[in-house]
Amino acid sequence: MPIAERYRAVLSAIDKAATGGGRPAGAVTLVAVSKTHDAAAILPVLEAGQRVFGENKVQEAKAKWPALRERFPDIELRLIGPLQSNKAADAVALFDVIESVDREKIARELAKEIAKQGRTPRLYVQVNTGEEPQKAGILPSEAVAFVARCREEHGLALEGLMCIPPADENPGPHFALLKKLAGEAGLDKLSMGMSGDFETAVEMGATSVRVGSAIFGARDYA
Repeated sequence: MPIAERYRAVLSAIDKAATGGGRPAGAVTLVAVSKTHDAAAILPVLEAGQRVFGENKVQEAKAKWPALRERFPDIELRLIGPLQSNKAADAVALFDVIESVDREKIARELAKEIAKQGRTPRLYVQVNTGEEPQKAGILPSEAVAFVARCREEHGLALEGLMCIPPADENPGPHFALLKKLAGEAGLDKLSMGMSGDFETAVEMGATSVRVGSAIFGARDYA
C-alpha cells in the first residue's frame, strides 16, 4: 500500500477510536514519526495534508527539516527521543514541541535556552511508566513532584505527559497510569500510543499518538 494510503488509513483508525470513546473525530493529533526516513518518504504524507511530525534525534532533524519547512512553513516538529543537555540549544531553536523532558539537568538547560532565544516550544514530561532501567523518563513516583519543580524552580510551562510502555506488556495499564499522573499534576495533554497500540491509547484518552511504521513502513537503521 502506498505511503499516502497508509497515512489515510491511520487517520481513519484514530477517528474511529476517538468517536468510539465518545470524542469527536479530529480530537486526537497524529504525530507522524519520520525518524530514519528521508524527504522522499515524507513528501507524500506532507502532500496528503499531514503537518505534525516527530523525530528522535536533533542532528537528524537539523539535516532534513529546514529544506522541507521552506516548502511547507506550517509544519509542527516534535522531538520525541531523549534529549542530551548539549543539544538543548539546537532543540529549542528547531522544535515546536519537546516531549522528552525527563530530568533536572534537561529542565535547567531548556529554561536557560528558552530565556536566551525567546522561543517557547511546548513541553511534555516523559514518564518511564514501566520503570525500565534502559529507558529514559522520570519514574512515576517522582513525576508529579518533578512537574512542580519544572514550573516553580525553572519557570517551564508544561503541556502534558508522554510515555513509551514496555514492548512486552499490555499498554493499557501504562496509559491509565499516565492519565492518572497527568490529572494529579494538573496537565491535560497525553502523548501516548504508537503503531502497535495507538487505538488503545486513543480509547484511553490520548490527545496525541506517535505513529511511524504503520505509515512509513519498516525502518532501516543501517
